[in-house]
Amino acid sequence: MKKIIALLLALVMVVGLCACSVEKTTETQAPETQAAASGETQAAASTGEAVEISLWAFNIGGFTEASNWDSLVASFNEQHPEITVTVTPINYQDGDQKLTTAITSNQAPDIIFEGPERIVGNYAREGLMVDLSDLWTASGSDIAEGISSVSQLDGTYYMYPLSVAAHCMAINYEVFEAADALQYIDEETRTWTTDDFVAAMEAVRDAIDAGTVTVAVPGIIYCGAQGGDQGTRALVNNLYSDYYVTEDGTSYNANSENNVKALTLLQEMVNNKSLSANASFAASDELQAFANQTCAVSFCWNFSNYTQYAEQTQFTPFAMAFPSDDGKPELEMAGPYGFGVFDNGDQAKIDAAKAFVDFVCNDQTAGTEAVKTTGFFPVHADWGDVYADAEDADLRAPFALMSDYLGRYYSLTGGWTEQRALWWPMLAEIMTTGADVQTAADNYVQQANANIG
Repeated sequence: MKKIIALLLALVMVVGLCACSVEKTTETQAPETQAAASGETQAAASTGEAVEISLWAFNIGGFTEASNWDSLVASFNEQHPEITVTVTPINYQDGDQKLTTAITSNQAPDIIFEGPERIVGNYAREGLMVDLSDLWTASGSDIAEGISSVSQLDGTYYMYPLSVAAHCMAINYEVFEAADALQYIDEETRTWTTDDFVAAMEAVRDAIDAGTVTVAVPGIIYCGAQGGDQGTRALVNNLYSDYYVTEDGTSYNANSENNVKALTLLQEMVNNKSLSANASFAASDELQAFANQTCAVSFCWNFSNYTQYAEQTQFTPFAMAFPSDDGKPELEMAGPYGFGVFDNGDQAKIDAAKAFVDFVCNDQTAGTEAVKTTGFFPVHADWGDVYADAEDADLRAPFALMSDYLGRYYSLTGGWTEQRALWWPMLAEIMTTGADVQTAADNYVQQANANIG
């Protein structure tokens, strides 16, 4: 009996030692997994089991082809060789339709690369996304509140951001110089007041009439489609320091006193030819007209557009904030852009997807490469100026400055997609038919609010 008892005690001690050994091994391995932002994302890496995940990426900045992701995926695979990432590029023409089809047929991608409008506003609201709060807890402390607030829904984070910038406008510097209109802008801060904007556009108009500049029109309010509608929204909202939606997000706000005042001013400027309006133009048409020196300003500008049209511009496109009555612009975010993970019911895929998101967004070397590909700026304040040593650092500096003027992000308001289809017809009605501004704005708001839900 004593021998049996001794044997049992020995077995207990061995089991206890094995348990301690397993526990210590787990503790030492955890920090070594590159998915350090969360305990959950380490699961796939620790098992070493092969996992295949899919990434669908909208054409944001330089991410236009699957090959644009090759170096990032290769770097990721150096640390996670067991995870295969397949990239499928999608665009804004039919990307939403493709995603809807994939979701309804239970074939949604594991990861989507886009902004909060879709990731949070659409898919998280439908209960389709994975909680990414653990990534934020570990690595999101230096991300601005304005970005973090739109990456979550009811306190749960569904998007992890990579880059951000501000949409702005631009002027043809040489035309403004010839028209003596540079006196109306602050070249250092890239800002101007509403009164100065009006004066500058009238000066360009008069220079066109006098034949001292070669552009055909001072500027074009494009209202033929929703492409680039952020430009016309920001123009209207900034002129008299108002917002596109009410502060509580319960109503669209185009019919407010100040927004109606702004729309009325633009209508008057079209009538006196210091601006023109085109009911067949979307932003791409206006950008081409700006590049061709048909018009002297563009209301749809950012660094990505600058690079796209750089070879065509035989002048200096000078980035400017939108004019505001107090000279303090609030610009719309170009993004923020980042990642969401669809909940496809496969925990191994979810863990692998989160490991990839964590790597691209939080590994500074990989993340800086990804940010530069978007053409925007990092959401991590701790990363500093990622373009400081770039050959085009001076060209990027004005766009970095625009990030200081970012306003609140309102694209998560309900019925967002539906209201976009209503905005430009309202503009066309006001700018090209002489419709009563208050009536047109009231009709827009009534129809837009009907979709908020």
